[in-house]
Amino acid sequence: MNTPVLVQPVVLSGGSGTRLWPLSREKYPKQLLSLVGQDSLLQATVRRVTGTPGVTLTTPMVVCNEEYRFVIAEQLRLLGESGTVVLEPCGRNTAPALTLAALAASKGGADPVLLVMPADHVITNVAAFQDVVSRGAALADAGAVVTFGITPDAPETGYGYIQTGTQFGNADAAARSIARFVEKPDLATAQSYLDAGSYLWNSGLFMMRASVWLSALGVCRADILAACQSAWEVGQTDGEFVRVGKELFAACPSDSIDYAVMERIAANTSSSTLPAGVVLPLNAGWSDVGAWDALWQVLPKDASGNVAQGDVLLQDCENTLALSEGRLVACVGVRDLVVVETADAILVSHKDKTQDVKKIVDQLKAQKRPEGSIHRKVFRPWGSYDGVDRGARFQVKRIMVKPGGVLSLQMHHHRAEHWIVVSGTARITRGEEVFLLSENQSTFIPLGTTHRLENPGRVPLEMIEVQSGSYLGEDDIVRLEDVYGR
Repeated sequence: MNTPVLVQPVVLSGGSGTRLWPLSREKYPKQLLSLVGQDSLLQATVRRVTGTPGVTLTTPMVVCNEEYRFVIAEQLRLLGESGTVVLEPCGRNTAPALTLAALAASKGGADPVLLVMPADHVITNVAAFQDVVSRGAALADAGAVVTFGITPDAPETGYGYIQTGTQFGNADAAARSIARFVEKPDLATAQSYLDAGSYLWNSGLFMMRASVWLSALGVCRADILAACQSAWEVGQTDGEFVRVGKELFAACPSDSIDYAVMERIAANTSSSTLPAGVVLPLNAGWSDVGAWDALWQVLPKDASGNVAQGDVLLQDCENTLALSEGRLVACVGVRDLVVVETADAILVSHKDKTQDVKKIVDQLKAQKRPEGSIHRKVFRPWGSYDGVDRGARFQVKRIMVKPGGVLSLQMHHHRAEHWIVVSGTARITRGEEVFLLSENQSTFIPLGTTHRLENPGRVPLEMIEVQSGSYLGEDDIVRLEDVYGR
């Protein structure tokens, strides 16, 4: 009986998903959203590997930007997963991210097979996915670098392609050598790829042993390996978070897994210094949900091809995607539209033009408008706040503090605050005083007064905060103590 292969799931959680604006924002990107089902895309990525036959799974590892660390840790906790969260001080593309994961997985002399998965993809046929992963694990354990190519069903111009070569060995009849990687083609070229039958979409999914990746990177991009090793060696562990040297990692060149290593493996036909590159076909309902039309494709539709989520009414509509986060959205007599409502923005787009949503985000950023980067509701490690109203010298927020949540001990130079408890119990520090407030009770925090808010209870604390003063920006916070290390 074959010994199960030890597999380390590695979830790469980078990217901003600007084509899925206004749901996806720079400060809360698409992988953190529940776009298909109850799980976020990141949670679904972690969950779909559970139960894969023929392998022994370690706890998942997520590589992400430091800014998302608390939300990702919370999403893993809700899955019942402890996991390891490796923090990138700045984005350097997928090759350095995978290198940090390989260094982390090699701790203590271990050498598991890494299953590298983007956090923001959808796979509807989990059984088919697990079957291919199980087969890929055997090939990767034997020393190959394995990627999964999506069986194409259309001349798609939004994906890169992998041209398959001859059969790879005798262990798996579907395994093929990699002839070459191809950039996103025009429509005529994409159609020729589909007709040829030897091209697969590039999924961005990979499997290889940690040592194999580090060795191959050392041959192909020794500069990236050296920079990541230097940053790793001065890194520290902070609870479930692993931090690397900020300045050393910032000096690392930016490159993708494909460009840094995979294309060089595909081009290599004789050198023994590089591992073999193998591609396995994957037909499992995969989508990278890169834009709203792609999301419409994977969601359940009614008899007229419509997708409706939230408070939506449709009358005489066809092939339309309508999503509401709060307010009623009513569509009458429309075809092939995307309508997305959030608390602070509404998108209306023709389904054929959803790739251009990014241009709207570019305009928002050029105008320095917050809607391009943050939601009205902002998540913090202690809970969240929602800016429900504001004027020239006031701002109203709805605040939720999780059970056990503690805000920093802080003060403000330019604003005072009124706090009203809606539900739950609040422990208030105000200057030298410490006291409790319960439902319908309130207090006032004068300008310049040291204060802290905590939830000592077992249920969420809901509050209304009214700020007043000459300046109400989030940067008017002087933190004196913070349990989250901010």
